[in-house]
Amino acid sequence: MLNTLKPYAREFKWQAILTPIFIILEVILEMVIPRLMANIIDNGLGKSDVNYVVRVGLMMVAIAMCSLVCGALAGKYGAIASTGLARNLRAGMYENIQEFSFSNIDKFSTAGLVTRLTTDVTNVQNAYQMLLRMFTRAPITLIVAMTMAFMVNARLSLVFLAAIVFLGIVILFLMGRVGPYFREMFEKYDALNANVQENLTGIRVVKAYVREEHETKKFRKTSELLYQCSIRAEKLMVMVMPIMQFTVYTCILLLSWLGAKVIVVGDMTTGNLMSLLTYTMNILMSLMMIAMVTVMVSMAKSSAERICEVLGEKSSIASPKEAAGQVLDGSISFEDVCFSYHGDQENLHLSHVNLKIASGQTVGILGGTGSAKSTLVQLIPRLYDVTSGSVKVGGRDVREYDLEALRNEVSMVLQKNVLFSGTIAENLRWGNPEASQEELERVCRLACAHEFIEKFPDSYETRIEQGGTNVSGGQKQRLCIARALLKKPKILILDDSTSAVDTHTDAMIRKAFREEIPETTKLIIAQRISSVQDADVIVVLNDGRIDGVGTHEELLASNAIYQEVYHSQQKGGEDHE
Repeated sequence: MLNTLKPYAREFKWQAILTPIFIILEVILEMVIPRLMANIIDNGLGKSDVNYVVRVGLMMVAIAMCSLVCGALAGKYGAIASTGLARNLRAGMYENIQEFSFSNIDKFSTAGLVTRLTTDVTNVQNAYQMLLRMFTRAPITLIVAMTMAFMVNARLSLVFLAAIVFLGIVILFLMGRVGPYFREMFEKYDALNANVQENLTGIRVVKAYVREEHETKKFRKTSELLYQCSIRAEKLMVMVMPIMQFTVYTCILLLSWLGAKVIVVGDMTTGNLMSLLTYTMNILMSLMMIAMVTVMVSMAKSSAERICEVLGEKSSIASPKEAAGQVLDGSISFEDVCFSYHGDQENLHLSHVNLKIASGQTVGILGGTGSAKSTLVQLIPRLYDVTSGSVKVGGRDVREYDLEALRNEVSMVLQKNVLFSGTIAENLRWGNPEASQEELERVCRLACAHEFIEKFPDSYETRIEQGGTNVSGGQKQRLCIARALLKKPKILILDDSTSAVDTHTDAMIRKAFREEIPETTKLIIAQRISSVQDADVIVVLNDGRIDGVGTHEELLASNAIYQEVYHSQQKGGEDHE
């Protein structure tokens, strides 16, 4: 775990080194002050030497000011080092997440990743700052104060050793017990964030079905589980303070009682007893700081493990060493392809698929829900890798291509259309950052989007709200199609991406595809036969297997599934009329 986190702290190593150096200087200067105070009591006040009091007093002020400066510098450099670590961890996780394949993303929930990027990083940041400052200050204070105390009176200082051993045992016990509770607590945080995210994303559905009370109860239940888990952890941690206070007051009482006896017999002065009591407080405050850091580190350890899970996750899909950088054409070949999301040969989602598609062909893909239509096309840009067999594009296995080169030649409009915050033009230029206004308008005309865009007051500069909530489902689909076309791909995949547009607009989009991009291979997943019946080839999928391949007329004559779908849709259309 430390080896994983170390590179992210390296940028601020000098700040991390300077922080404990200034802490050590601050502690040493602070520890001198009680000794000078003892000298003032014994040699100044005791002997009524005003000059001595003033001289040593000014020395104490100077030392206190130097200590203050060292403390301020330690705080400054500690803050820079810890916030820098947090910045680098967030950037490192975010960059690694961008490299994830779909398989990697499936391992983590969205809410879990958000918690890791926020709460977990903050916990590690706070713990790191405490380690640089308090965990440096506490041991150094402990050592220096113990040394000074033994110099004052070695026998009385043995009280501290007993206190240190006792508190050390308590801290080790608590660390061993509280760790699993913190781990469970962060998992409950993930669940809570997932609940909130789901509710806010689907707030329109919640209100449409008047399910506010149900959602509130669900949130309270999740929140209660987090509360109970937190209580279990806190019940252990609250024991620290009473135990610490008991130890502090016991030590003070013992030192006062034993110290009074030593003063009576003349083995120690009053000033020395005062300095010893001051060192007592320093020693015990150091132990309290160590206990606090221990609590924070226990919590941060669980967070750090979760962060390392993300940082250590390597993409299951990567470019080969000598990758092909050019896709020759849009031909596609599936050769005995089997696929399982879990890599399990006994539970295949695609089974022995063989299919050849020529470059420039229009291919319709039809099948019932769960027939693996989306799974099939996601293998083409290598969003997933086949479990066995091979998928070839342009005559090469997709695993031989550079990922960026392959995906730049495959435009995919996913089943769930996504638009990002920004203007319409900015969203479209995801397909080509250098596209001119004329190019934007051309692809929008192909996708039948130009007309409605022009009706907006700001036209192409109209801002899209988060998630595209200020455009309709059909408008969102057409914008996503235009964005995909802007890439000028060799292969265009439409995954049920015209389901929200009317049949007339659907027909116009298909006509534009035929006339404007004839050399682009087009794969169209659809529920409506009217969307694919003009395709060069139609593939019928059933339960992860190819049930039929042919033209509309051929399948209508020979394929039972196609016939059933066609007649049900025809009958539905007649009933509607």
